[in-house]
Amino acid sequence: MITIIDYEAGNLKSICNMLEFLGEKYHISSAPTEIEKAEQIIFPGQGHFSQAMKNLENKNLILPIKNAIENNAKFLGICLGLQVLFEKSEEAPDIKGLGIIKGEVKKFTKGKIPQIGWNKINTTQNNSFLEDNYFYFVNSYYVVPENKNVISSTCNYNIEFASSIEYKNLVALQFHPEKSSDAGINFFKKWVNG
Repeated sequence: MITIIDYEAGNLKSICNMLEFLGEKYHISSAPTEIEKAEQIIFPGQGHFSQAMKNLENKNLILPIKNAIENNAKFLGICLGLQVLFEKSEEAPDIKGLGIIKGEVKKFTKGKIPQIGWNKINTTQNNSFLEDNYFYFVNSYYVVPENKNVISSTCNYNIEFASSIEYKNLVALQFHPEKSSDAGINFFKKWVNG
């Protein structure tokens, strides 16, 4: 059973639609004990870094999420669900992220912001689930991990940036696989069964 974290900042419906299309069982939860004990977790996201962290704190979800990852739950972060894994973000300089991955989140400084639309990713050797393909992005910010070895794909939007990371049981994506047609379907199949 896949647990989708509900912290009032997520793109829940499109993720639910994708899982239903694949015939996967899931439930949506904001209960700390359920999330802490979950075996597969999806951390969705769209919105503001500050509001997301405040919601997680208000719902007492920060420690359960960290514990679930430490307990080897298969964890998938999407869009803002990638960014909050880092220590800090230029979107909210005074707000701490979860700090699970060392590094920061920076804002694009060139081109039209946000990036909206399809863009091609290029996978690295640290990749188990993705293919070099076009995925759907909506982002003004991008992650900069301290350890470049966690990067599982890169993408170019006036600069080259990390479009996904993979570290142990954790996979997190800047793009939206649930809105990425066949490429997204293929990713979800591999991740769910991987």
